[in-house]
Amino acid sequence: MSEQQLTGRLYGVGLGPGDPSLMTVRAVEVIAEADVIAYHSARHGRSIARSIAAKHLRADHIEEALIYPVTTESTDHPGGYRGALDEFYETAAARLAAHLDAGRTVAVISEGDPLFYGSYQHMHKRLAHRYPTEVIPGVTSISAAAARLGKPLAEADEVLTILPGTLPEEELTARLTSTDTAVVMKLGRTFPTVRRAMERAGRLPEAHYVERATMSGERTERLADIDAETVPYFSVSVVPSRIADLPPAGTTAAGTATAAGTTTGAATTTAPDSATTTAAATAEATPTPTADEPSGTADVAPSPLEAEPSPHPGEVVVVGTGPAGPLWLTPESRGALAAAEDLVGYTTYLDRVPLRPGQRRHASDNKVESERAELALDLARRGRRVAVVSGGDPGIFAMATAVLEVACQSPYRAIPVRVLPGVTAANAAAARAGAPLGHDYAVISLSDRLKPWEVIAERLHAAAGADLVLALYNPGSRSRTWQVGKTRELLLEHRAPDTPVILARDIGGPEESVRTVRLADLDPTQVDMRTLLIVGSSQTQAVRREDGTEVVWTPRRYPEG
Repeated sequence: MSEQQLTGRLYGVGLGPGDPSLMTVRAVEVIAEADVIAYHSARHGRSIARSIAAKHLRADHIEEALIYPVTTESTDHPGGYRGALDEFYETAAARLAAHLDAGRTVAVISEGDPLFYGSYQHMHKRLAHRYPTEVIPGVTSISAAAARLGKPLAEADEVLTILPGTLPEEELTARLTSTDTAVVMKLGRTFPTVRRAMERAGRLPEAHYVERATMSGERTERLADIDAETVPYFSVSVVPSRIADLPPAGTTAAGTATAAGTTTGAATTTAPDSATTTAAATAEATPTPTADEPSGTADVAPSPLEAEPSPHPGEVVVVGTGPAGPLWLTPESRGALAAAEDLVGYTTYLDRVPLRPGQRRHASDNKVESERAELALDLARRGRRVAVVSGGDPGIFAMATAVLEVACQSPYRAIPVRVLPGVTAANAAAARAGAPLGHDYAVISLSDRLKPWEVIAERLHAAAGADLVLALYNPGSRSRTWQVGKTRELLLEHRAPDTPVILARDIGGPEESVRTVRLADLDPTQVDMRTLLIVGSSQTQAVRREDGTEVVWTPRRYPEG
């Protein structure tokens, strides 16, 4: 040691997943240079890290065994489990600091990678700002598990999520549902919870179990086959890449090869990595855009599918994407979109869903909802997992009803159908404006494409007469320009001219705008197919706050009498 060196150097050394031959060259070098070798262990005193590095330890090494006072057991420490651990980390750091102050080089060895759920990180947080420090990365148990399974963890744009098994079951379920691929660590006593979360998320058939990867006693099996009583802490669950299990390119949903990606009965264009678009049909009557607004593409009804039904039918999941992009997706909807083999929907809504290799996209213009629903159910009848993509909430003026109408007819009654909720436009617009839906309200579509205007007017009179807040979908389009004016006239028979009206346009999108006007000043020319209107009740307030923003809210209480 140089005479000018006042303190020793701290190393956090990753040793890899367990096989000593997977230690890095740098890890071996640092152990050879160190004066002090520190390692953590439970109260039994056996250290996995020490056993990995054993053949590189010398007789003149000073060994510091940092023995946890508790692991999973209870404690009578006044600060509880966390207090006992914090006190232990402080004491351990002080022991290492004494060596560093004496000028000794200290290597804290850790299985896996030191800063990936490693015990070393607690020393790092307490010492790295005080002493020269270097961290030597190591091969993680995650990489080792994937290697032992021989399955890719993630490919292309897939998202890999790493989860501790100690999370609550609901949280695990949500995260497993929404991600592409996952690894759950720290099993042991958490295994029953993890298994239930896998099953609830629909990921159990994909999940693998790896125990002591690269170490003595290694075991790999399907997670569903594991006995919870046999699971140690050093085990992980892996939900690997879905892309790795894709069928060969050019294979149809029925499993027969086609030329240039063309499927029977509908013209298709095969995109890179087998993503396919097909002429189909839909209508989601959410504000962006409305159901009856032509988009410039001819309505195309898909041809009937000619393949024989599968003895093992798939399912149709109707997914609500919310008013805009990925930020509005629920974890459940995100997971359903990722798991689907076929996506069916209006082009605008399909464009919100990331491209995934192997998925076939059946996109189209709007208006022919029944044909699109039939296409989705036909695909499911042939064994495909199908997601019908709807804007907003699929059960509110959208595709869920169209799918269920067809699903209740022969030959589709046996096809499983699920409807997943989404954030509807009324709720999104209300949140942007404040809380205008804080009391009773009615939701009405002004589109007269599926019901006569006389029915709409009667319902508007009834809701306005009951002093309900109104959320008005599909107020206008290029082919419907007079309904907003008529609605204003009708409502003024029941409401004061200064009743607040919210014009919410393109909520969540790049052209989002939210304005509040008086009912008497509502200008139909300012309303288009991407606008939703919220008309206040007699109690709704529009208040300018000190920061200059205006909020609209409806009191929860209604005056008596």
